[in-house]
Amino acid sequence: MAGGFGAPTSGGGDFEAKITTVVIISCILAASGGLMFGYDIGISGGVTSMPEFLKEFFPVVYQKTQQPGLDSNYCKYNNQGLQLFTSSLYLAALTSTFAASYTTRTLGRKLTMFIAGIFFIIGTVFNAAAQNLLMLIIGRILLGCGVGFANQAVPLFLSEIAPTRIRGALNILFQLNVTIGILFANLINYGTSKIAGGWGWRLSLGLAGVPAAMLTLGSLVVVDTPNSLISRGKLEEGKAALKKIRGVDNVEPEFLEIVDASRVAKEVKHPFRNLLQRRNRPQLVIAIWMQVFQQFTGINAIMFYAPVLFQTLGFKSDASLYSAVITGAVNVLSTLVSIYFVDRAGRRALLLEAGVQMFLSQLVVAIVMGLKVKDNSNNLNQGLAVLVVVMVCSFVSSFAWSWGPLGWLIPSETFPLEARSAGQSVAVCVNMLFTFVIAQAFLSMLCHMKFGIFLFFTSWVFVMTLFVLFLIPETKGIPIEEMTERVWKQHWFWKRFMDDGEDKSKGHA
Repeated sequence: MAGGFGAPTSGGGDFEAKITTVVIISCILAASGGLMFGYDIGISGGVTSMPEFLKEFFPVVYQKTQQPGLDSNYCKYNNQGLQLFTSSLYLAALTSTFAASYTTRTLGRKLTMFIAGIFFIIGTVFNAAAQNLLMLIIGRILLGCGVGFANQAVPLFLSEIAPTRIRGALNILFQLNVTIGILFANLINYGTSKIAGGWGWRLSLGLAGVPAAMLTLGSLVVVDTPNSLISRGKLEEGKAALKKIRGVDNVEPEFLEIVDASRVAKEVKHPFRNLLQRRNRPQLVIAIWMQVFQQFTGINAIMFYAPVLFQTLGFKSDASLYSAVITGAVNVLSTLVSIYFVDRAGRRALLLEAGVQMFLSQLVVAIVMGLKVKDNSNNLNQGLAVLVVVMVCSFVSSFAWSWGPLGWLIPSETFPLEARSAGQSVAVCVNMLFTFVIAQAFLSMLCHMKFGIFLFFTSWVFVMTLFVLFLIPETKGIPIEEMTERVWKQHWFWKRFMDDGEDKSKGHA
C-alpha cells in the first residue's frame, strides 16, 4: 500500500489524490532520463575544449588553439568534424523518436525508458573506448537513440502519473535533472582536465554510464502509467496502478475518464495522420513552435560550447571551465524556481517574464563583444569579463525557469490521449532537429557572424515572447484529459478549431 502525504483533493475538475511516495519515487527515477540528457550536453562542450582530446581527434583545431594569431578569436574552433561530434547525437535522436513513439504506445512508457537506458549505456562504452573518430560518432549515434527514446517516454510518464495540482512541478523534475546533469558534467570536466597523461576525456565520457544505469534500473522499478496500461487493454492492472499512485480507493471517476479517452484513442488507426485533424491543430502548432523557439533562444549554443565561448572571450582554460560550472549551478537553482512557481504563477507568467530577461541579457553580451572582442584582438578587461559572465548567468537563469522546462511540459500535457504519443514524437523530433541545426552550425555562425550571433538569438527571443502573449493558453490546474473543454474551447483564437473539428472527426472515424 502506498504511503502518502498531503491532503486529498476532489471537486471541480480535479480527482481525489494524495501525493504518494510511489509517485515521488517514480518521478525521481523517471526524471533520471533528464540527468542522462543533461550530462551529455555538458560533457561534450567541456571535452571539446580539452587539448588532449583535440590533439587526438581534431589536430587541425588543436593547432589553431595553440598558435595565437593563426586564426580569428571567433573562428579558432570552427570545424565541421568537431561540430559533427556534438550534433550527430541529435540527428540520431530525431530519427529514433519515431520508433520510440511506437514502443511508447504499444509496449508502454516503462519499457521505452528501459530501451533508452540500454542504448545510452552501449553508446557510452563506444565513446569512452574510442580509438578513432568513427568510434566516437557511432557512440554519439547510439547515445542519440537513447536520448530520443528517453525524451519521448519520460515527459509523458511524468504528466500521466502526477496528480493534477502538482503536475507541472513533477514534470519539471525532468528539466531539473537535465540541469543537474549539465552541472555535474562541468564539475567532472574541470576535474578530469587536470589528470596527467591526457586520458581525462575518456573518464568524462565514460561517466555518462552512471545516469544511464540509473534510468535503466529505475525503469524496472517504476509502475507503468494507468493511461498506458488501460490504452493497451489492461484495465484491471490500470485500475490497480491508479489506486497505488493516488493513494486512495475512490479512483472510479478518474478511471472512467481514462477508459473513455482510451476508447476514443483506439478508434484512431493512424496516430500521425490523426495529428493533422483540425481539432489537434492548436496543440500541434504550439508543440512544434515551442521546440523551435526553445533552441533559438540560443541556450544550447551556450551550454554545448560554454568553455569554448569563454575561451573565445579570453578566459584561460581553467577559468573558462570554472565559468561553465557557475552557469551550470545557476541553471540548477533557477529550475528550482520554476518547480515552485509553475503551479502557482502559471506557465504564461514564467514565459513572459523570462522573455524580457533573456532579451536584455543577450543584448548586453552582444554589445560588449561587439565593442571589445575583435577578430585578432581581445580588449576585455576583468570588469567587462565579469559582466559577460553575469549576463550569461542571467540569461541561463531565465531560460531555466521558463523555456527549458515548459518547452517539454506544455506539449506533454495538452494533447488528447489518442494524439499524445504521436504529438510527443513530433515535439521531440522537431526539438532534436533544431538542436542538431544549432549544434552543427553554431561554431561556423560564431566565426562568420561574430558578436552578431547574439543579436540573432535576441531577435528570436522577441518573436517567441509575442507568440506566448497571444497564442499560448494557461494550463495550470487543468486535468490532463479535460484540456479540450477547459482550455482550447475557451481560447480567443484556438476555439475556432474546436467548433467544427468534432463532427468532422467523428465522421472520419
